[in-house]
Amino acid sequence: MKILTHVNMAPIESSEVLMRGLQDKQTSMWAFVSIEERIPIEHPLRRIKKLADQQLVKLSGVFNQMYSQVGRPSIAPERVLKSLLLMALYSVRSERQLCEQLGYNLLFRWFLDMELEEESFDATVFSKNRERLLEHEVGRLFFEAVVKQAREANLISDDHFSVDGTLIEAWASLKSFRPKGEDRSRDKDPEDPGNRWVDFHGEKRGNDTHESKSDPESLLARKGAGKEAKLCYGAHALMENRNGLLVDLKVTQATGTAERDAAEEMIKRQRQKGVKVKSLGADKNYDTRGFVDFLRGRKIAPHVAANTKRKGGSAIDGRTTRHESYSISQRIRKKIEEIFGWMKTVGGFRKTRYRGTPRTQLAAWWVGAAYNLVRMAKLAV
Repeated sequence: MKILTHVNMAPIESSEVLMRGLQDKQTSMWAFVSIEERIPIEHPLRRIKKLADQQLVKLSGVFNQMYSQVGRPSIAPERVLKSLLLMALYSVRSERQLCEQLGYNLLFRWFLDMELEEESFDATVFSKNRERLLEHEVGRLFFEAVVKQAREANLISDDHFSVDGTLIEAWASLKSFRPKGEDRSRDKDPEDPGNRWVDFHGEKRGNDTHESKSDPESLLARKGAGKEAKLCYGAHALMENRNGLLVDLKVTQATGTAERDAAEEMIKRQRQKGVKVKSLGADKNYDTRGFVDFLRGRKIAPHVAANTKRKGGSAIDGRTTRHESYSISQRIRKKIEEIFGWMKTVGGFRKTRYRGTPRTQLAAWWVGAAYNLVRMAKLAV
C-alpha cells in the first residue's frame, strides 16, 4: 500500500509513516470513559475536593431545610457551592462562563461529581440557586466549617492574630454616582440617545450629597492621596499567625472608620467562640486611642504599627514595642496582604460581580473558603 502525501510529492510506503500515526475521523459507536481515570492522582484539586466534600456532608441538614418536598428537582446545593469554589480557584469571570465550561471541561465535571452525559447548568437557574444560598447564609456556614476543620487539625493559632482591610471595587460606574433625590426623567439627551449627557467636570461630588443609582450601598473611596476615587466596598480579614489562614471576613461600606469597627466586631466574635486572642497585629490605620484602648481593655496586646504623624501622637508606646513579640507580629501581619492579593488576582475579588453588601459578603465567604482550602491542601491536612 502507498500513501500520497502531496500532489507534487512522490508516494511513500505506509511502513514509513507508521510511527507518525494517522488521523481517523471515524468515531466509535460504544465507549467507556471514566472521568476519575482522566484526573491525575497528584492533581492539587483532588485534595481540595476531599476537604470540601467532608464539610458539605456536615451541612446536609441545612440543605434539606432549604428546599420544598414537592416540585421539580433543583441543582444540588453541594454542586452550586462547589461551582462557586471553582470560579474562585480558576478565575472564572462569570456564572454564565462557568456553565459554558461545564459542557466541555472534564476537570470541572469531575469536581462537581457530574457524569459525562449530564447536561450543563442553565445560567439563569444557577443564579437563582445561588440566591438561595444567600438567603440561608450557606456561604458563612461553609467558611466557618472550613475554619473549624483547620482548627481541629491544629493548623490555627488561638492566641495571635492579624487584621487588615482593603477596598473592593463595586459593580457600578461613576456615571451612576448622582445627586441624591435627583429626577432621572432627563437621564438621556434626546439628540444623543446612546450616551448619558451628564458632564461631571468641575462638579464637586461626595458621599453626603451623591449616591450610586446602580448600587446605593457602595461609597466613593480611594486608597490614598493622589489615587483615583472609585465606588467601593470595604473587605476586612482576620488572620491567625501560625499558618496564615483566614478565621473571619467582613464586608462593609467603605467609610473612614470601617476598618476599626469591623476589627472590633471580628474580635468579639472570636471571643464568643472561646478563642483567647492574646495579641493582634495591624498597620498604622488602626493606631487610634479608641481602638488601642478597646484591645487593652480585653487584655489583648495591641501589636499595631505606630503612626507618629497622627495628630495627637501615636497610641502605641514602650509598653508594647519593647517586647520581641511586637516585632514578630509586625513581620507576620504582612502575610494578610498576600491573602488579599490572592483573593483579588486568582479569586476574582478585585471587583465584586454583585450589588449590595449581602451578596458581596457571600462572595467574600466562598473566595475566603477557597483560599483556606488551597492553603490547607498545601499544609497536607
